[in-house]
Amino acid sequence: MGVNLRTKYLGLSLENPLVVSACPLTQKLDSLRRIEEAGAAAAVLPSLFEEQIEHESAELTKAHEFGTDSFAEALTYFPEQDDYRAGPDSYLEHIEKAKAAVSIPIIASLNGTSEGGWVRYAKLMENAGADALELNIYFIAATLDMTSEEVEARYLDLVSAVKDSVSIPLAVKVGPYFSSMGNMAKRLVGAGADGLVLFNRFLQPDIDLDEMETSPHLELSTRFELLKPLRWIAVLHGRVNASLALTSGLHEAADLAKALAAGADVGMVASVLYTQGIPHISKILGGLTEWMEEKEYDSVEQLRGSMSQENCPDPAAFERGNYMKALVSFTGEAI
Repeated sequence: MGVNLRTKYLGLSLENPLVVSACPLTQKLDSLRRIEEAGAAAAVLPSLFEEQIEHESAELTKAHEFGTDSFAEALTYFPEQDDYRAGPDSYLEHIEKAKAAVSIPIIASLNGTSEGGWVRYAKLMENAGADALELNIYFIAATLDMTSEEVEARYLDLVSAVKDSVSIPLAVKVGPYFSSMGNMAKRLVGAGADGLVLFNRFLQPDIDLDEMETSPHLELSTRFELLKPLRWIAVLHGRVNASLALTSGLHEAADLAKALAAGADVGMVASVLYTQGIPHISKILGGLTEWMEEKEYDSVEQLRGSMSQENCPDPAAFERGNYMKALVSFTGEAI
């Protein structure tokens, strides 16, 4: 019969546990077709940002107000705001085109940090045909007066607001920078998250010494980055009632096998596709199948969570014990 790679993520039945995460590749229909042909089970579209939506709204408001003091009928020259096809509406069109181009589930992505009128786009994404929604919360609390409680409340309020506006499954993508990540994960699920995507990568600004200005700095992920989400998925598996997706650092078949063993429902890839090409998806899935056959796993379901904190032989490895063991075992002979 062979190995059964089927899995479920956000209630969606998937042919296998490999999903392409939000990246420019999924913005192109041709790339989406190639992603499907290579075997990916689903794709997350690039994010629509809160700032994009609010910018379009602000520009439209200026257009509405311009000249109204002089001409009472001036507002009739402009369409109503709700009907105006602003820039973000092209995103909704892309959802519709993507759904027509491929048969794999399409997950829309909304990136924001605060409640507001922009949240209505979550419902518009659902209406455009998205199978699920990924809310990517990328918030840096750079205000020194903001407390950790206020930061967490901001996350939870936003998740609740988005969840209230849609009926499709909602995944929440967050970073690891909480003093109690496990508790925060539990509260995010309580606020309405049907799934957690661990973790988003906070980009760090660099300084251009020639121009003496800050500059954005983006580097593709490395396999080392797998370890952080691997730990937290292992901790959360079986303890939160939500789907778990591992993203950041998944480059090879072994990485996907580790993600599943820790308890992930799916693993997500992006960076490796830029270095190895979209066909690398097939290589990862083929390698996973070979490894599972060798280890006599019949299905992803059988593998999932076998090395979670609840089930692994050494639960302390995911806590402080792993830190001590690593330091004690390090000899430094290669230095």
